[in-house]
Amino acid sequence: QHRIKEVVPQRMKEIEEAFLAKDFGKFGELTMKDSNQFHAVCADTYPPIFYMNDISRMVVRIVHAYNIWAGEVRAAYTFDAGPNAVLYTLDKFVVEVGALMLHYFPSTGKDYISNPEFAKEIEAFKLDPELIKHCDKTGRAPEAGDVKMFYYTKSGPGPLSLE
Repeated sequence: QHRIKEVVPQRMKEIEEAFLAKDFGKFGELTMKDSNQFHAVCADTYPPIFYMNDISRMVVRIVHAYNIWAGEVRAAYTFDAGPNAVLYTLDKFVVEVGALMLHYFPSTGKDYISNPEFAKEIEAFKLDPELIKHCDKTGRAPEAGDVKMFYYTKSGPGPLSLE
Protein backbone atom coordinates (compact mmCIF):
# COMPACT_ATOMS: atom_id res chain seq x y z
CA GLN A 1 0.00 0.00 0.00
CA HIS A 2 2.83 2.40 0.83
CA ARG A 3 4.37 1.92 -2.62
CA ILE A 4 1.02 2.56 -4.32
CA LYS A 5 0.08 5.62 -2.25
CA GLU A 6 3.45 7.27 -1.67
CA VAL A 7 6.31 5.92 -3.77
CA VAL A 8 4.78 5.50 -7.22
CA PRO A 9 3.16 8.96 -7.51
CA GLN A 10 6.37 10.70 -6.38
CA ARG A 11 8.57 8.52 -8.57
CA MET A 12 6.36 9.14 -11.62
CA LYS A 13 6.52 12.89 -10.98
CA GLU A 14 10.33 12.72 -10.79
CA ILE A 15 10.57 10.55 -13.93
CA GLU A 16 8.33 12.96 -15.85
CA GLU A 17 10.42 15.93 -14.70
CA ALA A 18 13.64 14.19 -15.80
CA PHE A 19 12.07 13.30 -19.15
CA LEU A 20 10.86 16.84 -19.78
CA ALA A 21 14.25 18.24 -18.76
CA LYS A 22 15.91 15.76 -21.16
CA ASP A 23 18.02 14.50 -18.24
CA PHE A 24 18.61 10.93 -19.39
CA GLY A 25 20.90 10.10 -16.48
CA LYS A 26 18.22 10.96 -13.92
CA PHE A 27 15.45 9.39 -16.03
CA GLY A 28 17.44 6.17 -16.36
CA GLU A 29 18.38 5.97 -12.69
CA LEU A 30 14.80 6.55 -11.54
CA THR A 31 13.41 4.06 -14.06
CA MET A 32 15.81 1.34 -12.94
CA LYS A 33 15.16 2.06 -9.25
CA ASP A 34 11.42 1.84 -9.82
CA SER A 35 11.75 -1.45 -11.69
CA ASN A 36 13.99 -2.85 -8.97
CA GLN A 37 11.60 -1.80 -6.24
CA PHE A 38 8.57 -3.26 -8.02
CA HIS A 39 10.29 -6.63 -8.31
CA ALA A 40 11.53 -6.45 -4.70
CA VAL A 41 7.94 -5.92 -3.54
CA CYS A 42 6.85 -8.90 -5.64
CA ALA A 43 9.54 -11.06 -4.05
CA ASP A 44 8.47 -9.86 -0.59
CA THR A 45 4.92 -11.20 -0.91
CA TYR A 46 3.88 -14.56 0.49
CA PRO A 47 4.16 -16.68 -1.46
CA PRO A 48 6.72 -14.66 -3.41
CA ILE A 49 6.12 -13.70 -7.03
CA PHE A 50 9.10 -13.91 -9.36
CA TYR A 51 8.67 -12.30 -12.76
CA MET A 52 12.33 -11.87 -13.64
CA ASN A 53 14.47 -14.88 -14.46
CA ASP A 54 18.24 -15.49 -14.52
CA ILE A 55 18.55 -13.93 -17.98
CA SER A 56 16.63 -10.84 -16.83
CA ARG A 57 19.01 -10.43 -13.92
CA MET A 58 21.99 -10.85 -16.24
CA VAL A 59 20.70 -8.02 -18.44
CA VAL A 60 20.51 -5.87 -15.29
CA ARG A 61 24.12 -6.72 -14.40
CA ILE A 62 25.36 -5.97 -17.92
CA VAL A 63 23.53 -2.62 -18.03
CA HIS A 64 25.06 -1.60 -14.70
CA ALA A 65 28.53 -2.77 -15.78
CA TYR A 66 28.17 -0.77 -19.00
CA ASN A 67 27.11 2.37 -17.15
CA ILE A 68 29.97 2.04 -14.65
CA TRP A 69 32.45 1.55 -17.50
CA ALA A 70 31.03 4.64 -19.26
CA GLY A 71 31.05 6.73 -16.08
CA GLU A 72 27.43 7.78 -16.70
CA VAL A 73 23.98 6.30 -17.21
CA ARG A 74 23.91 5.46 -20.92
CA ALA A 75 21.39 2.63 -20.72
CA ALA A 76 18.46 1.93 -18.44
CA TYR A 77 16.22 -1.08 -18.02
CA THR A 78 12.74 -1.76 -16.81
CA PHE A 79 10.77 -4.97 -16.53
CA ASP A 80 7.03 -5.25 -16.38
CA ALA A 81 5.28 -8.28 -14.94
CA GLY A 82 7.45 -10.63 -16.95
CA PRO A 83 11.07 -11.49 -17.72
CA ASN A 84 11.42 -9.27 -20.80
CA ALA A 85 13.76 -6.29 -20.53
CA VAL A 86 12.91 -2.94 -22.03
CA LEU A 87 16.09 -0.94 -22.53
CA TYR A 88 16.24 2.82 -22.91
CA THR A 89 19.19 4.73 -24.32
CA LEU A 90 19.93 7.84 -26.32
CA ASP A 91 20.37 7.80 -30.11
CA LYS A 92 24.11 8.40 -29.76
CA PHE A 93 24.51 5.16 -27.75
CA VAL A 94 21.87 2.93 -29.33
CA VAL A 95 24.24 1.06 -31.65
CA GLU A 96 26.78 0.49 -28.88
CA VAL A 97 24.07 -0.76 -26.48
CA GLY A 98 22.60 -2.99 -29.17
CA ALA A 99 26.03 -4.38 -30.04
CA LEU A 100 26.74 -5.03 -26.36
CA MET A 101 23.51 -6.98 -25.90
CA LEU A 102 24.10 -8.86 -29.14
CA HIS A 103 27.60 -9.77 -27.94
CA TYR A 104 26.25 -11.40 -24.76
CA PHE A 105 23.00 -12.70 -26.26
CA PRO A 106 24.05 -13.71 -29.81
CA SER A 107 21.68 -14.15 -32.71
CA THR A 108 19.74 -17.35 -33.09
CA GLY A 109 19.17 -16.75 -36.80
CA LYS A 110 17.12 -14.81 -39.29
CA ASP A 111 14.74 -12.17 -37.92
CA TYR A 112 16.38 -12.26 -34.46
CA ILE A 113 16.50 -8.45 -34.57
CA SER A 114 13.23 -6.82 -35.60
CA ASN A 115 14.85 -4.07 -37.69
CA PRO A 116 17.20 -5.35 -40.45
CA GLU A 117 19.03 -2.02 -40.80
CA PHE A 118 19.66 -1.83 -37.07
CA ALA A 119 20.80 -5.45 -37.13
CA LYS A 120 23.46 -4.62 -39.74
CA GLU A 121 24.68 -1.65 -37.70
CA ILE A 122 25.05 -3.52 -34.43
CA GLU A 123 26.56 -6.59 -36.06
CA ALA A 124 29.25 -4.40 -37.66
CA PHE A 125 29.94 -2.28 -34.55
CA LYS A 126 33.26 -2.98 -32.83
CA LEU A 127 32.91 -2.83 -29.07
CA ASP A 128 35.74 -1.40 -27.00
CA PRO A 129 37.78 -4.36 -25.67
CA GLU A 130 37.88 -2.68 -22.24
CA LEU A 131 34.07 -2.61 -22.20
CA ILE A 132 33.94 -6.34 -22.93
CA LYS A 133 36.53 -7.00 -20.24
CA HIS A 134 34.50 -4.96 -17.76
CA CYS A 135 31.19 -6.65 -18.65
CA ASP A 136 32.76 -10.12 -18.61
CA LYS A 137 33.05 -9.64 -14.84
CA THR A 138 29.27 -10.08 -14.65
CA GLY A 139 29.83 -13.77 -15.29
CA ARG A 140 27.90 -13.80 -18.55
CA ALA A 141 29.42 -15.87 -21.32
CA PRO A 142 27.95 -15.17 -24.77
CA GLU A 143 25.37 -17.86 -25.47
CA ALA A 144 22.74 -17.97 -28.20
CA GLY A 145 19.22 -19.05 -27.39
CA ASP A 146 18.68 -17.33 -24.05
CA VAL A 147 16.94 -14.39 -25.75
CA LYS A 148 14.35 -15.16 -28.41
CA MET A 149 14.27 -11.80 -30.17
CA PHE A 150 15.44 -8.18 -30.09
CA TYR A 151 12.83 -5.54 -30.84
CA TYR A 152 14.19 -2.16 -31.86
CA THR A 153 11.85 0.81 -31.61
CA LYS A 154 12.07 4.55 -31.12
CA SER A 155 9.87 6.79 -29.07
CA GLY A 156 7.28 8.62 -31.09
CA PRO A 157 5.52 11.95 -30.96
CA GLY A 158 3.20 10.89 -28.13
CA PRO A 159 -0.52 10.20 -28.14
CA LEU A 160 -2.35 11.13 -31.31
CA SER A 161 -6.04 11.64 -31.85
CA LEU A 162 -7.18 9.63 -34.86
CA GLU A 163 -10.52 11.39 -35.10
